[in-house]
Amino acid sequence: MHSARMIAVGTTTRIVLTPVVMWLVLNGEGNAAELVAAALFCATDYVDGHLARRWGVTSKLGSFLDTTADKLLVSGVLIALLAANRASTWIVALIIGRELVIMGLRGVIASEGEIMAPSALGKLKTSIQFLAIALAILRPGEPVGGLFIDEWVMLAAAAITVASAVDYLMRALPGVVREDRRT
Repeated sequence: MHSARMIAVGTTTRIVLTPVVMWLVLNGEGNAAELVAAALFCATDYVDGHLARRWGVTSKLGSFLDTTADKLLVSGVLIALLAANRASTWIVALIIGRELVIMGLRGVIASEGEIMAPSALGKLKTSIQFLAIALAILRPGEPVGGLFIDEWVMLAAAAITVASAVDYLMRALPGVVREDRRT
């Protein structure tokens, strides 16, 4: 029970820190602010996930809150990066749009008492998105082939985001459509 509360605190902390990271991206001056923003962005998710795996704490509510915290953190920081001219409008729209569509579909599936486990592609999507966002916060180095390294990784994140959405929709829609026909 104690460990479940700690995980809930970790997830809540990620949600509360979202506007802090956004503020640092938008208003932080210099490398120190960028480092703090990137560290908060990455560390909170890592620590929360590490503790949940270490203590073997999983629940439907915990899974929902963890997913929600991820979506809020990623969406909020992408919006801040967009405002700071460090992310592309179409990539931000694609990533946030995918998250909204899949979250809605998960809600429909959950209303039927089903749970659709994340796929390996979905986990890869999350990892690449986190890497791309952390790099966009830091913006290391000089452009390579006309783009900064974070922009190249963000393009990869966009491609994997689309692929994971297609995968998720192909796995989920047959069951949803089948349910609709029965009613």
